[in-house]
Amino acid sequence: MISRRRSLVLVLAAIAVTLAACGSSSNNASTATTTAAPSNFPVSTTLGQGITAKTIKLGVSLIDFTCVRAASPVVRENTDKIYGAFINDVNAKGGINGRKIVPDFQAACPIGQPQQAQCTKFTEDDKVFAVIGNIYDPTGAAQTCIAKKGNTPLLSFELSDAIIDKSPPGMVIFAGNSPERVAGVLMELAKQHHILDGKTVGILAEQGSLRTVKESIEPGLKAMAGQGVKMGTTGIISVGSNLDTTAAQAQLDSFIEKWKTEGVNAIVISGEAMASQQFVEKLRAQLPGALLLADNAQIKSYGQAELQAGVKPNPYDGIITAGGPTSTEYDASENWAYCSKIYQEQTGQKAPDATTVLKTPDGKILDTYGAINDACQLVTLFHDIMVKVGQYPNGPNWQYVADHYGPITNRGGGPYASLTKGKYDIDDSFRLESFDSTISNGDFKPITPIQNITGTGATSSSSG
Repeated sequence: MISRRRSLVLVLAAIAVTLAACGSSSNNASTATTTAAPSNFPVSTTLGQGITAKTIKLGVSLIDFTCVRAASPVVRENTDKIYGAFINDVNAKGGINGRKIVPDFQAACPIGQPQQAQCTKFTEDDKVFAVIGNIYDPTGAAQTCIAKKGNTPLLSFELSDAIIDKSPPGMVIFAGNSPERVAGVLMELAKQHHILDGKTVGILAEQGSLRTVKESIEPGLKAMAGQGVKMGTTGIISVGSNLDTTAAQAQLDSFIEKWKTEGVNAIVISGEAMASQQFVEKLRAQLPGALLLADNAQIKSYGQAELQAGVKPNPYDGIITAGGPTSTEYDASENWAYCSKIYQEQTGQKAPDATTVLKTPDGKILDTYGAINDACQLVTLFHDIMVKVGQYPNGPNWQYVADHYGPITNRGGGPYASLTKGKYDIDDSFRLESFDSTISNGDFKPITPIQNITGTGATSSSSG
């Protein structure tokens, strides 16, 4: 999702910027609709690649932290064993329609290496049926490569609509929510709860977020004109791939001066790079009274980093985003109870919750909690879809099920999720929330109740 608890890929994104400039309960009440099943399902009775009468070969993509350990404050270890615990649980309960999962673990360095090599390894060399796990490739080349080669389903994180749309329908599924949809939901919730009434709003976005700006943020702000919302300049920053971000900083300086002349008193931040410390700190210093909103949960990781560095006041305090359950709420949920129970049964170790801070001998934060949630979320999601695919796992049948599933369990997320045609990011649990450095080690503070939002409009039920 962006998962409101997950920091893995956010940490990797931060490393990349530094070097160059990682479930809901079964009673979901989603309002998503499904299309009536055609009489000719299954679409095909052939068996897909990696399928035998008794087995399903499943690729599991892992992040190799050894190559970025020196630069990363957060690491994961033994992730193959963690994924293995949830796969073993499925197999111990009879597998999927009588077939056992045979995992094919592959770890890749997320920085400085072509991620497309994973595509070739999984689809051509090892001939897996599907791939789950973390693949850090912001270009989307590795993800779309997997989906296109041999109709190989991919279940992963940190995807965008732009990446998903490049792949065959239903073959890339995001166990969270895309930045385009988060931005749209953020705008609709801001309108519904009058967060921006009477303000003049500027937009700060990186080049890669241009689609999000044009399709979600700008239309959302225009829809608030009746609430006295005015639009300032949209600032698109080119971060580039150089270690030196002087040019990007100069671009921001120019936009800040323009916003001052326009009377801008609120900024919507779009994209991972623009949410990083070097840009947010400058916004706070130059526009101290401006309300900041962000379309991504990176602000939590960055805010926590500022907290650990002793920066006061914390520049991330009060930044508003669209999120789901807080860490405390999630840890008290049926989803975490489900995941932590399986982990303990399979490993004999108690699962750490969000408040437990584990450290490695070299002082790194050990993100076992996030790894457990990733594995539980993706293995369960794969299992649930495959159960409906039935006795003939193949690309066409998988695509049909993805287009007709409807409400679905999202073990690593909140109470609402759905999977339907054209909607391949499943998380539907949203509320407005803001970062608060005084909560625990820095966390989100709820502003509004959680709502079930299957599209980009806040029109569905709420809880909490």
